[in-house]
Amino acid sequence: MIYLDSAATTLQKPASVARSAGWAIGHLASPGRGGHQPAMDAAKVAFSCREAATELFHVSDPEQVVFTFNATHALNIAINSMIAPGDTVVVSGWEHNAVTRPLHAISNVNIKVAAAPLFDAEETVEAFQRELTRDVKAAVFTHVSNVFGFILPIEKIAALCRSRGIPFIIDASQSAGCLPIDFQSLGADFIAMPGHKGLLGPQGTGLLLCKERGTPLLHGGTGSQSMSQEMPDFLPDRLEAGTHNIAGIAGLLEGIRYLQKMTLKRILLHEQELIRHMGAGLARIPGTKAFLARDPMVQGGVLSFQTEEQDCEGIAQALGNKGVAVRAGLHCAPYAHHSAGTLDMGTVRASVSPFNTRQEIDRFLQIYKTVLEEQE
Repeated sequence: MIYLDSAATTLQKPASVARSAGWAIGHLASPGRGGHQPAMDAAKVAFSCREAATELFHVSDPEQVVFTFNATHALNIAINSMIAPGDTVVVSGWEHNAVTRPLHAISNVNIKVAAAPLFDAEETVEAFQRELTRDVKAAVFTHVSNVFGFILPIEKIAALCRSRGIPFIIDASQSAGCLPIDFQSLGADFIAMPGHKGLLGPQGTGLLLCKERGTPLLHGGTGSQSMSQEMPDFLPDRLEAGTHNIAGIAGLLEGIRYLQKMTLKRILLHEQELIRHMGAGLARIPGTKAFLARDPMVQGGVLSFQTEEQDCEGIAQALGNKGVAVRAGLHCAPYAHHSAGTLDMGTVRASVSPFNTRQEIDRFLQIYKTVLEEQE
């Protein structure tokens, strides 16, 4: 199989991830739930993972790294911690439903969209500058579009928020593991990310980087302050009710360690090179429109395309039947498709990881040509 769906989940991972997760199932108990060796060993692994994330994302204290089940879980915590009924919130035009649905679930929230053309970083900043008015209580914006790979200028957007005293949340679902993220420098209140995408960890893992204590989404046991019927007032316990996914955390630790050895710069350059090669190949195929940025530095390892007069779901299914894994449709991001003018038919999306090769891209292009020929 040629796996080109890493924007959903990375399938190819370092071998150490599976080994560590498997070892944890037979050797680790629950961190903070006992003084016996399996529990203490679990606590060490969990803390080591927090420390690794602290180093990778420039967090000042490991206790500010909260484990979640995925990025959606993390975003729900962050959004419900900062945004109240009736608030005005600014988002980008490229948000995933993991951002917009929690916002819509809060009554009477006014959502303002900082709309800008695809791959236009300068206009994106100007749009935020217009929308970040005095009535805005918070901003929530993605780092990289999950549909088009557009890398938003989050440093400049963050600076705008800081200058106007507006708290903000960053969705790093498509950037964690390939783009540098400096939590302290950005000054975000929360940054949410999955463990199972660019961080190369198992499904069922995620991280929430916290400047604020946050409001618990789940209430229950934490292994601390057991006499109190209130959740602890300190991180990470305040936001981590219930038993940890320690096997997933053990695997996530190995994923982060792999990234530290490879370096994010090397990974990003590799993924961008593959996307440029893919985009150039698709552009040579009649009837195909590839959403490729002119400036390679504003696009990560994601490329969407459309086929003239062909249903994107049908193209994806035909590719899948020939051993190419892509995704088609709206990709849980109608805001992004509305911004790009693709809401009516969606796109076929190909997304790469550190483990894809140029040879795989060439083979994908050959198979795609065959699919088009068969559907004529």
